[in-house]
Amino acid sequence: MSLLVVGLSHRSAPVSVLERASLAADAQAKLLQDTLAAEPATEAAVLATCNRIELYADVDKFHAGVAELSTLLAQHSGVGLEELTPYLYVHYEDRAVHHLFSVACGLDSMVVGEGQILGQIKDALARGQELHTAGRLLNDLFQQALRVGKRAHSETGIDRAGQSLVSFGLQQLAAGADPALWAGGKRALVIGAGSMSSLAAATLARTGVAEIVVANRTRARADRLVEILQQGDDTAVRARAVEMSAVGDELTRADIVVSCTGSTGLVLTADALADALGVSLDAAPEAPTVTAAAPAPDDVDQHAAWVENGSAASAAHAGPATPRRVTVPAQSTGPVRLALLDLAMPRDIDGAAHRIAGVRLVDIESLAEASADAPMAADVNRVRTIVSDEVAAFGAAQRAAHVAPTVVALRTMAADVVAGEIARLDGRLPDLDEKQRAEITQTVRRVVDKLLHAPTVRVKQLASEPGGAGYADALRELFDLDPQTVAAVSRADLNDPNRGRS
Repeated sequence: MSLLVVGLSHRSAPVSVLERASLAADAQAKLLQDTLAAEPATEAAVLATCNRIELYADVDKFHAGVAELSTLLAQHSGVGLEELTPYLYVHYEDRAVHHLFSVACGLDSMVVGEGQILGQIKDALARGQELHTAGRLLNDLFQQALRVGKRAHSETGIDRAGQSLVSFGLQQLAAGADPALWAGGKRALVIGAGSMSSLAAATLARTGVAEIVVANRTRARADRLVEILQQGDDTAVRARAVEMSAVGDELTRADIVVSCTGSTGLVLTADALADALGVSLDAAPEAPTVTAAAPAPDDVDQHAAWVENGSAASAAHAGPATPRRVTVPAQSTGPVRLALLDLAMPRDIDGAAHRIAGVRLVDIESLAEASADAPMAADVNRVRTIVSDEVAAFGAAQRAAHVAPTVVALRTMAADVVAGEIARLDGRLPDLDEKQRAEITQTVRRVVDKLLHAPTVRVKQLASEPGGAGYADALRELFDLDPQTVAAVSRADLNDPNRGRS
């Protein structure tokens, strides 16, 4: 079996496609179940964030696996396969491991070095475990990805290479001013109470806003977030929760709005924003047309330099960047009365809000463009080295684990041979006393253990090297091991309830 990942992200697809392809929680669960029901896959996990949708699977056939996973992504995302395919990338075996480890370290994030992705990887693993779609390989892979990500953040300054999406978004809203000075004393409305909205609220509180109002469809979650904000030792922000129906009224009092919900439709329309400000929608200004090139899929130095490109960042199809003509909406000019930060995918805030006088809108798309020229820290190279080392170590451990059931089966067979010979000795020498019998038994076991020690240790070492998968097969052939016995050992290890959990 081999690891395969098929997905799309801000590096390979425009926002319009990512929005349409986004998966709600129930859709992710159904995708996992259908993937496992498909013939090529025995394990599956979904990593779905604002900026990426990736399906991981353990497959026995590469081409069939790519075709099946691509089809399933199209079916569950609602984007036709023919339309979706140009934006998909494919990674296989070590390249797939390298990709996930890079993602975990923040190297593949829109804002390099952001740490929220670790929580999202943890959620993806927990979902796979809960639905029993993540087996030995994906449990090991995602657990190790979390460890690699934590190592990168603790051993390097990758956090300084970029800021969290929330902090970077506030910096863009501040338009060059110090975010703390810009936000100080302002009133903020946070729509949503999930992980990203909670992060936004906490960041706003630390920035120094005077008041935070939290609106959420589930009032209890909004109340809980407010309670957490008020318990913070490092802030003294006023906070209160409201129903979603009160958003219109709160807009009239807010200076900053941050929205990140799981809604599949717009939460704030341009008309609603114009009404809240008491202005009318101006005619949309002519949007400038610029030329942008799609970055190569592994070029972290571009820092997610992506603008509406249509190239497929695929391991099989990656090629030179192709310039495209893209349209960037112009922002309204004049003093800013309402600053909007849309962190949702699909978007929560109508893109036409940029036409409203006094409104500044920053969304996922504009964040991607703004982050393209962000300075890269030297620590990025250190993280790359960590990722490469960890990929090699993971591959060696997986190859060694592949031969382990065969070694266990060999030692089980040897123990059965010893037991049979001791039983035969009992029949031929029934007068042996217990002490003599125990000494003989121990001697025979020592001889067998010594004979097996060197070859079993050596085969594990050889199997851990690239191309070492065949040593397990050779061992089975040489000792005529029953394949069913080896499979039984593998199943017992796979079904261990404590495996892969922390």
